[in-house]
Amino acid sequence: VEAGPAYRALESGPVHLENADTKQLLFDSDATASGRSLITQQLPELPTVTERDLQKIQRKAAKDEATQRAAFEAHKAQADLALQGSAPVIVRNAGSSGCKDIHLDDFNVSNGGKDLIADATVMFAFGRRYGLVGRNGTGKSTLLRALAAHEIRGIPKNFQILHVEQEVVGDDTPVIEAVLACDTERSELLAEEAALLEKTGKKGGGTGDEDAALVTRLNKVYARLQEIDADGAEARAATILSGLSFDAAMMRRPTKTFSGGWRMRVALARALFVEPDLLLLDEPTNHLDLHAVLWLEEYLVKWPKTLLVVSHAREFLNCVCTDIIHLHSQKLTTYKGDYSTFVGTMTERIRNAKRAAEAHEVKRKHVQAFIDRFRFNANRAALVQSRIKALERMADVEQVEEDPDYIFRFPEPVGVIAPPVIAFNDVSFGYKNGPTLFHNLNFGLDLESRFAIVGPNGIGKSTLLNLISGGLEPTSGHIQRNPKVRMATFSQHHVDGLDLALTPLQVMMKAYPLIKDHEARAQLGSFGINTELASQPMYTLSGGQKNRVALAKLTYTRPHMLLLDEPSNHLDIDAVNALIEGLAMFKGGVLMVSHDQFLIEATVDELWMCEGGRVQPFHGTFQEYKLRLKTLAKA
Repeated sequence: VEAGPAYRALESGPVHLENADTKQLLFDSDATASGRSLITQQLPELPTVTERDLQKIQRKAAKDEATQRAAFEAHKAQADLALQGSAPVIVRNAGSSGCKDIHLDDFNVSNGGKDLIADATVMFAFGRRYGLVGRNGTGKSTLLRALAAHEIRGIPKNFQILHVEQEVVGDDTPVIEAVLACDTERSELLAEEAALLEKTGKKGGGTGDEDAALVTRLNKVYARLQEIDADGAEARAATILSGLSFDAAMMRRPTKTFSGGWRMRVALARALFVEPDLLLLDEPTNHLDLHAVLWLEEYLVKWPKTLLVVSHAREFLNCVCTDIIHLHSQKLTTYKGDYSTFVGTMTERIRNAKRAAEAHEVKRKHVQAFIDRFRFNANRAALVQSRIKALERMADVEQVEEDPDYIFRFPEPVGVIAPPVIAFNDVSFGYKNGPTLFHNLNFGLDLESRFAIVGPNGIGKSTLLNLISGGLEPTSGHIQRNPKVRMATFSQHHVDGLDLALTPLQVMMKAYPLIKDHEARAQLGSFGINTELASQPMYTLSGGQKNRVALAKLTYTRPHMLLLDEPSNHLDIDAVNALIEGLAMFKGGVLMVSHDQFLIEATVDELWMCEGGRVQPFHGTFQEYKLRLKTLAKA
């Protein structure tokens, strides 16, 4: 990015530069109306930086980075080792015995020596669906990992807990077989059935002169297969995969042919197929399109066991959850009802606490005023002593600590650009050796544009953003871009591309070598990355904090247009609010791909629907678009 010309703001009044020395301080604070006189104080000589000094500085920086990278690799190895020791994803057809409620008392959770949860108590009632909410970095994901690893005292030993955290390994296994493989008993029984039939020499069944022992065992295998509904397993797995947007052909493809996002869907499908006693989901909607999100909502509402889910999607939490657990100030507090009920309860609690605190303070002042007035009055000595004791007995009222508001400040674009900023003229596009995704697109974008692109995964939403940004060129037609326009594209790819061994400050310095320390810190601060977080290694930050670093990095160029691909992924709910407010204040154009209903309804003016190789406006609200999808799904 080329640095623009530097301008110095001039205060009122002329500046006399006659005979000025370049090493003098130019302006006197005691300026007269006729002008500002020069101060003749000589500035100290600046030390000369030699080539040797520069090399020494560079060697130290390289050494520090190598130390940081070694620490990151050690952390990564430890995390991989922990995942290797996690419980296998296996169907337990017999189920768990005993009480299925979980009572966890006075437990602590820490990460990297930092206490995240202290002396907390929580209870998970079997069959309830809990939403875990709290700010980024408070320990939500760490708590899920601790539960999955049975690290917290109080979890029944035979209680099956499954945490969907790691994508399925890509290999030659077809997707549906990767799901069915979770039912190891079924797989073993089918293998035994085949072996027994091989021994009898009659693969179609029948008895004849077969050995009685083989026949007896074969009948037991058949009985058990029927008992666990082995014949219905494939249909159940296919139903789950179909709900997560896998078609019949995709189900038969090897897992190695899919991206990480799609393999995360396979991992989710396996977890739903297994039906553990406690299912742990961390932002499950991040890798899903709206079609799959709507299906998952309906599926989880009927979930027969216990669910604990972390999500930033309000509508998802409202639809799925029976209870909300709030992680705040290292404590866990459970609230009955969905997320909207929780917000109402918290709002009322804060309001009542403020009123109680105000009334308490008025009473204290009144008692203190009486004491001060009659402290030295002998006739009132007994009353004064009584008031002093009453003051000492007055208990402090409950203080509800409120989180400080997040603030997202997108830098203001420089310069005015006449519309259209971008124009599509009969644009078609398809990847090499693939189908044509778009046919004859014609539309324009300007700095007033506020659109959200909706449609199923694989339809080309992210591809359209790449065409707009210039990352891809059309196979036919023409895209006209104003040569002065600057665009910033945000996607999960940019977050995943951050160097986790560096600090956010180092990330900014590497991306923009000419940026000054205070400028980098200010840009990070514009997205809620404070001084402390700016100096921490990236791998210690939460997913939402990494998202904010990526936004800070991408928008430093002061773009005219923001192209945002699922910008709310990993952000906590307060951060999504800050994103909405920041986009409302942004002076440029916004085009986003998202399935976050709250974000879309609060940010954009129009929905664009990708369908059948076309991009066309949807004349209705996002809620109406969801109803349209549900109607089509049932047709």
